[in-house]
This record gives sequence, structure tokens and C-alpha cells, in this order.
Amino acid sequence: MSKLTIVAHIILNPEKIDYVKTEMAKMFPITRSEKGCLQYDLHQDNKNPAYFMIYENWTSYETWQAHMNAEHMDAYRKSIEGCVVEAKIHEMTHLI
Repeated sequence: MSKLTIVAHIILNPEKIDYVKTEMAKMFPITRSEKGCLQYDLHQDNKNPAYFMIYENWTSYETWQAHMNAEHMDAYRKSIEGCVVEAKIHEMTHLI
């Protein structure tokens, strides 16, 4: 399989934005140093501060799955329970 791109669309509870950003700040440096991580960037919408997008590139599906099952991701998910209104994750294949 070619490079795997992940696009995650996340809508947060507006009262939890600052808290989740703090939790994300802990998780991002660890993720960026993981084997297979090519890119891991966080974006916040300019008009809707509760809307975030994470853009990721991984060397393979397997390295992304290792990331998703890592201890720091489990800790992150537990820390933000109840803060996310909606999350959609798209697994995409880079074509051109």
C-alpha cells in the first residue's frame, strides 16, 4: 500500500476547546516522533473555533494502527472523554 493519509474532522464542546488544545499539545510531539509518521498537523477553523482538523501522513496502514493503539493515544482519548461532539476520520490513499 502507498502512503496513507488520514483526515480527521473534530467538533468540540465549545466550553472544552482550551482544555482539549492543552491535551493535544501533550500528544502531538510524541506522535510526530513515532515510527512511520511523516506528517501530523492540527488546524483550527478561523470562523468556528470548536472545529478542528488533523491532517496526517503515515508510511503505511500498519504504522497508523500502531499509533492508534499506542499508550499515549489511549491516555489522550480518556482525557478528552465528553469533550467531543462529533468526530469523523477519513482513511485516504495518496494518488498524485
